[in-house]
Amino acid sequence: MTTYVLETNKVTKRFGGLEALKEVDLQVREGAIHSIIGPNGAGKTTFFNCVTGFYQPEEGDILLRGRLLNGLSPDRVTRLGIARTYQNIRLFKNMTAVENILVGMHCHLKTGLVGGIVRPPRTMREEKEAVEEAVRLLRFMGLEGMGDMMAMNLPYGLQRRLEIARALASKPTLLLLDEPTAGMNPKETQDMVALIRRLRDELGITILLIEHQMRVVMSISELITVLDYGAKICEGPPAAVQCDAKVIEAYLGKGSVQDALQAVAAQSAPSASPPAS
Repeated sequence: MTTYVLETNKVTKRFGGLEALKEVDLQVREGAIHSIIGPNGAGKTTFFNCVTGFYQPEEGDILLRGRLLNGLSPDRVTRLGIARTYQNIRLFKNMTAVENILVGMHCHLKTGLVGGIVRPPRTMREEKEAVEEAVRLLRFMGLEGMGDMMAMNLPYGLQRRLEIARALASKPTLLLLDEPTAGMNPKETQDMVALIRRLRDELGITILLIEHQMRVVMSISELITVLDYGAKICEGPPAAVQCDAKVIEAYLGKGSVQDALQAVAAQSAPSASPPAS
């Protein structure tokens, strides 16, 4: 029996007269790497914002392992097991790498205001364990030895990794990545793809990602959902999605559909045998 970590049923989000999401149904299988793609303005980040509690949908339900998330604040959604990164990196740039990760752990730490002031042994022990876990996450993310560096002094690609490390600190079962390879060079992109696979394979985290680089999407995704003007127009494995006429039309325009389908067919056709000499 298939287990779904995330399910959305007819999720609709409006901003005034604009319908940013239109009855979006989505099922994210446990342990999957699932991508959401679509042209600019298709509603991808709006969907992420609804799932994480930053927006509340006007209609429809959002469920995490069968638990209704509608109406919950972002911090409660995080405690239940959903973490995210952002298209534009949102680190605390004037804090160290370790401090950024400790912020991500905050939702699970038990020390309150009084404990922070009095600092009893249990508080000291919790702080020590938290720092040790932060260092472990830095090592896993390829940031070993950089814990004391200010976030703003890290190279761009490493800032991306630190943001993911901070998300991992909240112990998610579902990780939402919003364009994780944006702004990266080919080598950084390749390394990020390998890292995303490790997050799933070694940590057992289900991945839902938004990505514009089709080479990345097609190489890493097991299932792809396509949005256009807020509506789901296609869903399936990469090979099926890249040949779908509605998807090609959404990206290239109606007049390009036939040409694009012919190009895909030509690429997949076997090469003609060379003439005999």
